[in-house]
This record gives sequence, structure tokens and C-alpha cells, in this order.
Amino acid sequence: MLFDTHAHLNDTQYNEDLEDVIGRAQTEGVTNMVIVGFDRPTIQRAMELVERYDFMYACVGWHPVDAIDMTDEDLSWIEELASHPKVVALGEMGLDYHWDKSPKDIQQEVFRRQIRLAKKVKLPIVIHNREATADIVEILKQEGAEEVGGIMHCFSGSPEVAKECVKMNFYISLGGPVTFKNAKKPKEVAAEIPLEKLLIETDCPYLAPHPYRGKRNEPGYVKLVAEQIAEIKGLTFEEVAQTTTENAKKLFAIK
Repeated sequence: MLFDTHAHLNDTQYNEDLEDVIGRAQTEGVTNMVIVGFDRPTIQRAMELVERYDFMYACVGWHPVDAIDMTDEDLSWIEELASHPKVVALGEMGLDYHWDKSPKDIQQEVFRRQIRLAKKVKLPIVIHNREATADIVEILKQEGAEEVGGIMHCFSGSPEVAKECVKMNFYISLGGPVTFKNAKKPKEVAAEIPLEKLLIETDCPYLAPHPYRGKRNEPGYVKLVAEQIAEIKGLTFEEVAQTTTENAKKLFAIK
């Protein structure tokens, strides 16, 4: 029983073989997945998928790279979608200082507006962080994000930052990088953060785990993430699978 908490099966890379990808995931024991939409087209596609498949749920929000494109109408639309029974979180939202499409001040404002919306609609948030850790932590504190909590998606920071986020009511989600031989920090985080505060994800089609690194990722590969965490923690695969699934269902309020 595995829960891929962050998948982009709404990506065009799956247009030709979506059913095969889903079939392989189910064969590997993936029973639930959250499809993440982060702009108009991907949100629309995410909603189509969750209407079609009962084991899929949606997370809707606006990506920081495209913050400059978000309008008031977009935010209102996200608020409307938040009442849909299969929308379980808002995001992915946050800050991305790697790309320079959206100025930092606009990214921060769009991030703050989405946190406030999440508090209004009472849904957890999914955080995208690239080269912006200090500002993300500061904004989460200033906006009282602890009230709704959420996920530090595909966490790549230090165990110290992870512990600070856990104190703010966030789960730490690990993906493919935890399986990379040279990925020291994700392995340290897996070792030091209690299993009760960990989630697993693929972020597919990106960040495929070893031995598929560099290829298209898919939800079935989340099993490799769970196996790696089990090995690091000295636990059974079943313990990791069950606890991370329970964690996800608790966070997303899935019965």
C-alpha cells in the first residue's frame, strides 16, 4: 500500500501511455496518488483525471516560476476548486530563485496570497522550494502557515531545516534523490526525521530514482523511494509503506 503524494500525470509526457503507467503503478502496490496542477492547463487536466479515477486526488495552486502570470481570476478559480471533494491541498506554491522569469517580490506576494487562501479554505499546502529556503521559512512563519500545515515537497535541505519545518506542522516528503548515491542530505533527512513525519513521492515525470535516473519517472517508482528509506532507517518496507500512507491520508483528510 503506497501513496505517491506528488505526481504530474497531467503532464503531456503521459498522453500516449497513461493507462499503462497507471497499471504499472498498481502492480507495484500504489493505491493512491495526488495529481498536482500548478497553472491553468495542468490544473484543468488534474481535475479531469481525479474525476475519472477514484484513487487519484488533486492539489491545485500556482507555481512560483509562473507567479508573474497569476491573475486575481486565477486565484478565485483556485478558491472555487478548493471546495471540490477531491481537492485535498493547495499548491504547489512557494519560491524558486533558480529561474528568473518571475521577480522575487512577485513570487513572495503570490506565495503569501495562496497561504492566506489555504487558511481561508482550511486546506494544507504543498511547498516548492528552490534556492530560497530562508525566505520560505520566514514567510511560512509570518503568515501563520502552521495553522494548515502541509508538505515540504521533494525536500532537499538539511536535517536542521527539516526539523524546523516539522515544528511548523509540515511533513517532509522525499522522492527519487534519496536513492542517488551522491545525495547526502536526503539520506541524512531520512535517517533523522521520524517516520511519522515523512511522506514519499515521485514528482513524476521528473527526478526518477536510481536505477532509472535521467529517464521519465512514473508513480510505480515510488516503491524504490520507500525501499531506500526502509534501508536507511533499518525498518521493513511494509512499515515504511504503511506509515507514510497513513501520514498522507491523515494530512489530506482521506478516509
